[in-house]
Amino acid sequence: MFENLSDKLDRAFKTLKGQGRITDINIAETLKEVRKALLDADVNYRIAKEFTDSIKEKALGMSVLTAVRPGEMMIKITRDELARLMGSRSQDVNLKGNPAVILIAGLQGSGKTTFSGKLANFLKTKRGRSVLLVAGDVYRPAAVEQLKILGEQVSAPVYSEEDSKNPVKIAENAIRHARLQGFNTVIIDTAGRLAIDQEMMDEIAAIKKAVNPEEILFVVDSMTGQDAVNTAKEFNERLDFDGVVLTKLDGDTRGGAAISIMSVVHKPVKFISSGEKMEALDVFYPERMADRILGMGDIVSLVEKAQEQYDEEEARKLQKKIAKNKFDFDDFLSQIQQIKKMGNLKDLASMIPGMGKAVRNMDITDDAFKGIEAIIRSMTPAERANPALLNGSRRQRIAAGSGTDIQEVNRLVKQFDETRKMMRVMTDKNKMSKLMRNMPKK
Repeated sequence: MFENLSDKLDRAFKTLKGQGRITDINIAETLKEVRKALLDADVNYRIAKEFTDSIKEKALGMSVLTAVRPGEMMIKITRDELARLMGSRSQDVNLKGNPAVILIAGLQGSGKTTFSGKLANFLKTKRGRSVLLVAGDVYRPAAVEQLKILGEQVSAPVYSEEDSKNPVKIAENAIRHARLQGFNTVIIDTAGRLAIDQEMMDEIAAIKKAVNPEEILFVVDSMTGQDAVNTAKEFNERLDFDGVVLTKLDGDTRGGAAISIMSVVHKPVKFISSGEKMEALDVFYPERMADRILGMGDIVSLVEKAQEQYDEEEARKLQKKIAKNKFDFDDFLSQIQQIKKMGNLKDLASMIPGMGKAVRNMDITDDAFKGIEAIIRSMTPAERANPALLNGSRRQRIAAGSGTDIQEVNRLVKQFDETRKMMRVMTDKNKMSKLMRNMPKK
C-alpha cells in the first residue's frame, strides 16, 4: 500500500540525516523532494504545495530538542500534517434511522457491489445490525446475481424485483419490506456508468429524494488517482454525500486519492477496502494511514484485528493445554485459521513497524499455510492429538497424502515440537524465571 510514495518520502528525509539542526537551506531541499513525491503519487499540485508550505512553517518555528534529530522531527511534523490533510480522525456511518438507509453511489467498476456486501458483513459482525441488501442496479448484466451471491456469503438477504427497471420504486418497496420484516439497516446498491452522465446523476438524485437516506457513501477506485478526486467532486456537487469509500487499495495505487480527497470535497474517507474477501474492509483512520505511508507500520490496527479473532474462553482453555503439554496439531490448525481470518498476510506483516520494506518483495500470499494445512489434515485424529505417534512410516504416508515430501513433514513436526516447548516455558513462571536468571549479563 503506497509503496512508491513511502520510498520517495524516505529518500527525502535522508537529506536531513546527520544535520545538527533544521535550517532554511536543508529544509528547502527536503521539502522539494517531498513535494515531488506527492506529485508523483497524483496529489493535486495546489494541495502538495500548501502541504509542504505548512510543514516548512511548523519546522522553522520549532525548537529541535537535543534528544531528537532533525530528520526525526521532520518525519513527526510530516506525519501530523498528513493526518490533518486526510481528516485528522475517523468518522462513523450514521445509523439513526429505523431502518437506517445507506445509499451507495459511484462509477461502474469502482467496486460498489462488492463494497455493499462487505459493509453488510461489517455492520452485522461489528455493529450487531440486521441488514437488508437492495439490488438497485437494473442495468449491468448479472449485477443482481452478484449481489445475491455476496449476500449469501455474509448471510444478508437481498431484496430484488427481477422484472422491474425502476430503481426508485425498487428502493421504496425495499424499505417497506425492511420495516415489515424487522430489518434495522438497508443498504441500496445503485447503478453506475463508465463515466459521469446526466441520466445517471438524475437517477441517483431521484433515489435520494425518494428514500431520504441517513448516509450516502461514494465509492471510488483509489487506483484512478486524481481522476477519483475529480469524480468525487462532481458527485458531491449533485448528491452532497456523507463520506468516501476507497477501494482496491491492495492494487498499484499511488495514494493521491487518499491524501487529497478530503481537501477537495471536504467530506471524510470513512472506509478503505482491499481484496475480494468480505472481511477485507476497514474503518479509515487518518493517523494510522499517515503512519503506514511513512513506513511506521500500524500496530494498533494489527492488535485490533487480532482481538476480533480472540476468544477469551478459548484462550483460557488453550493456556491450560499448553501448561500440561497437551497442545496438539488440532490446536495448531485452529490458530492458523484465526490468523488467516485477520486478512491478507503480507498486509498484516507490513503493519509491524519496520517490516514494510522487509516484506515488500516477498511472495506472501493467502496460500502461505496451504502446505502446512495439507500435512496436518493428512494426519489421523489420533496423530493430531498425539504427535508422539508420528514415526517414520506414518510420516511417509502423510507426505504422500498431502502432496509434499518427507523433508517437509519432518520440518513441520520439528518446528511444532520446538514451538510447543517454548510455549510451555512461557506459561511456566518457575521455568521462565530460571531462563531469565541464566541469560548472560551485559
